[in-house]
Amino acid sequence: MSTPYLRATPPLPYPDAPLRVLYLIDSLGPGGAERLLADYLPRLSDMGVEPRVAVIQERHGNPVAAEIEALGLPVQNLGIERLRQRGALTRVIAAVAAAGPDLVHTQLEFSNILGTIAAHRLGIPSLATIHTLDRPRRWSRDAARYRLMAWILESKGARVVSVSRSARAHFMGRSHARRDQVVTLHNGIDLGRFARLGPTQRAATRAGLGIAPEQPMLMTIAVLRAEKGIADMITALPLVLRSLPTAMYVIVGGGEQQATLAGIARERGVADHVVFTGFRRDVPELLAGADAFVLPSHTEALPTVLIEAMAAGLPIVATEVGGIPEMVERGISALLVPAGSPEMLADAVGRVLSSPIQAAAMGRAGRRLAAERFDIDRQAARLIEEYRLATAGAPS
Repeated sequence: MSTPYLRATPPLPYPDAPLRVLYLIDSLGPGGAERLLADYLPRLSDMGVEPRVAVIQERHGNPVAAEIEALGLPVQNLGIERLRQRGALTRVIAAVAAAGPDLVHTQLEFSNILGTIAAHRLGIPSLATIHTLDRPRRWSRDAARYRLMAWILESKGARVVSVSRSARAHFMGRSHARRDQVVTLHNGIDLGRFARLGPTQRAATRAGLGIAPEQPMLMTIAVLRAEKGIADMITALPLVLRSLPTAMYVIVGGGEQQATLAGIARERGVADHVVFTGFRRDVPELLAGADAFVLPSHTEALPTVLIEAMAAGLPIVATEVGGIPEMVERGISALLVPAGSPEMLADAVGRVLSSPIQAAAMGRAGRRLAAERFDIDRQAARLIEEYRLATAGAPS
């Protein structure tokens, strides 16, 4: 169903004049928003944007910063560890003033708070992206910070882009923002990187993981946090193995839950069927080795990795949470189950792995859907249109 707050599908023209945009993000660690920024920057540059990049702090060594710097774009680290750190706002204001942008594009919580205030004080338009469906405990510090972010975005006049209709509804329900202030714009990816790489790559990936060509192989790619629901899939694995005794579950990513998840695999007696790869950059090559992609998350706004798996032609088993249902065609490109239901996960995975014909059809449908809805060049052009709307009427 269409919505007046979801942008029309035809590509928009490139801007007539360059736009100087400062991209302010919390960090450049191995997360989805960070990865997207690195992918979008060269496209935006080609379309007339003059980008500058600054990060609030360093996390996990900021590995994505090196990729951005390889594009010839220096990354300024403001070294702010806490929101209330003495001088934090002053540092951000100084960075914005030094960049002299036409627009400040903020992403993630600290940046949305500090960057929006700084831009407002300097009389510069701002745009914030909402990447997540934060549901902090009531009266917690995280809840207070979210309320602060929502109030700042709505009161300082920032234009807000949500990555899914679900994320938009979530933000609107927790703020007093005007309906026309918040729009939906799905993320995009470089689809060409995720085209099926063929049997040679499939064999090489499996050999590198120690998995035989004939073994059914499931894959999840995520930062290893509790809300990703990976424990549910490990719990479901004994049920899968009853009908598919050689199946393997490959978990790509690092994070605070890795030791806990490994412990669950041992407790369930499936440690020999679970492979932890740690953080990897060769995601297209890894996906080429899989038979199905599983995303058992408890909450998601618009998981980019799901787009990548569809672009790679993989059938999807995922939970019906957040923005996931609006990304896929239920029963055609993906099987969706309730979150926190290992038995239903096991049933859906078993159905996909036991029917190669159905799996192939689902993969083809997913690849078509990714091309129709999530092409990065088309989405970058739409983002520039949002920039133009945000800067319309701003003092020159």
